[in-house]
Amino acid sequence: MLGNFTFHNPTKLYFGEEALSNLSKELEHYGKKVMLVYGGGSIKRNGIYDAVKVELLKAGKEVVELGGVMPNPTIDKVREGIKLAKEKAVDFILAVGGGSTIDYCKAVAGSTYLEADP
Repeated sequence: MLGNFTFHNPTKLYFGEEALSNLSKELEHYGKKVMLVYGGGSIKRNGIYDAVKVELLKAGKEVVELGGVMPNPTIDKVREGIKLAKEKAVDFILAVGGGSTIDYCKAVAGSTYLEADP
């Protein structure tokens, strides 16, 4: 056993055709600068990219983009994300895409303020 600790992991999920319209409202709770992370570009082809950008602008966010997250991202790609997050002093990382993009963002977020190499 690890000893005494508290784990708090609130999650809010929106479902339905209008679910994306809640993004700007949710982002009001976070800082000004958002790092938008996505994969190979399918979100641009299917229209999600444009819809997300509208919501980010509606929320008054400054957007830093990082595309090209591949399936099973490499450690070099993770380091690229960490470097960008630090250089641009992002407040929030938004993963748009599938599981690899989501996992990638967790690795970047969890490593950005660590001194150790991920």
